[in-house]
Amino acid sequence: MSGYELLARDLAACGRDGFTGEVRVAGAPGGTFHFRGGLVVAVESPGAPGPDALLLRSGRIGGEEWASLVRESGGVRWPADGLIAQGYAGAAQLRVVCAMALQDAAFAVVAGSVDDCERGPAAGPPPASVPVGEPPTRLLQEASRKLRALLALPRAVRPEGERPVPASLSYAAGRLGPLQRELLTHADGRRTARDLAFRTGRGVYTVTVEVARMLGEGLLECASAPAPIPVRLPPDAHGVRPREPAPPPPPVPVPPAGPPPSPAALPRRRPGASGINEALAPEPAEDGGGGTGWKDFFRLRNPTTK
Repeated sequence: MSGYELLARDLAACGRDGFTGEVRVAGAPGGTFHFRGGLVVAVESPGAPGPDALLLRSGRIGGEEWASLVRESGGVRWPADGLIAQGYAGAAQLRVVCAMALQDAAFAVVAGSVDDCERGPAAGPPPASVPVGEPPTRLLQEASRKLRALLALPRAVRPEGERPVPASLSYAAGRLGPLQRELLTHADGRRTARDLAFRTGRGVYTVTVEVARMLGEGLLECASAPAPIPVRLPPDAHGVRPREPAPPPPPVPVPPAGPPPSPAALPRRRPGASGINEALAPEPAEDGGGGTGWKDFFRLRNPTTK
């Protein structure tokens, strides 16, 4: 049985049983499905940004304000009441963010590998849950549809696969969208699409699709891995060469007998010949130059590939 079949079987059983609790998925990246009455109300995965990351990166609230709200609410992970009371976001906006994060985390789990599933009681209230849950079968079908659409692109990538860099064509490209410009800024050959999603505060599915499109258009490219450096070990056992004894010092010549020769006069050095004068000379003063001295309104977009 494949990992996806195992996940689909266990989640479908939770739906039939009206299960309330958690299903922990072991794998890469893996995740946790939170159930209430047989419906999925939240999904967490290290492979996709959570609703808090999406909200913070949107610029609607800063890190200090977020930490203050968490403290005032008693340490809850999703201070929805405080966000609404302080005017950082409306109730409808928060519901949309939670739904986006739920679906995006389910996609990240399906796009990775699944090793095992374990059903258990809930450790606490689900973080950032949606008011009306998703049927698990429909949620998995939607995640699978997104994955098939992604893999059908001419230059398909995985969320945690390729690590692109800007191509030379990208610097001469004309009009670029906001997400494309952000990806060109942060793609450095070390970040995957998943890393770029966290960096830009966008859904991992949205970013992975855009990375695939930009690779196909020549705006991004994947740098080849550097060739390994060959290491030559000595032929003796354990790779350790025994230390050889140092050679004896050469014999010291004995001067012939007789009166010591008169010392030769040292040559006189012309002043400044060593270059010290030039090295210590003060540099001319340079004129100093003056330097040049949040984000757009919160937008929630999660386009899907048709």
